[in-house]
Amino acid sequence: MNGTVPDSMIPYDEIVQEALRAVVGRVLGSVAQTGGLPGSHHFYITFKTHGAGVDIPQRLIERFPDEMTIVLQHRFWDLKVDGEKFSVGLSFNQVPATLTIPFSAITGFHDPAVNFELRFQAQEGPDGPGPHDEAENDAPPAAAPVEDGSNVVSVDFKRKK
Repeated sequence: MNGTVPDSMIPYDEIVQEALRAVVGRVLGSVAQTGGLPGSHHFYITFKTHGAGVDIPQRLIERFPDEMTIVLQHRFWDLKVDGEKFSVGLSFNQVPATLTIPFSAITGFHDPAVNFELRFQAQEGPDGPGPHDEAENDAPPAAAPVEDGSNVVSVDFKRKK
């Protein structure tokens, strides 16, 4: 046996990524249906600002040319979720905006209340993502370090050749 892994004809990595993004959709759908976040739950959602189907104000694209993180905690409204995307109203520097974000553009989802995190693969350009400022719609609390046994799920599909 030579120890090399053959290339799969089945796109397992894409299937798993799609299934994990469906988790985000289900969670957001539950919040939209009940009209609010339960307990101390809140979400940091990171997405590609130039992802296919992303609809955000031009001023946010200029400020966050590659990737942006939003916070759903205290000040959000009109959360709507369907099978492919979600939209939500947020305020940035006291200017209201509606953002529409397909699940396929999401690169990260974190609920610090229960230390649950999902990271998704994103296709990067040759130089990788550019630097960006933190979102201004809610001030993030101090992050606690991730300890062993946490609910962090990181999926990294690198093939051995």
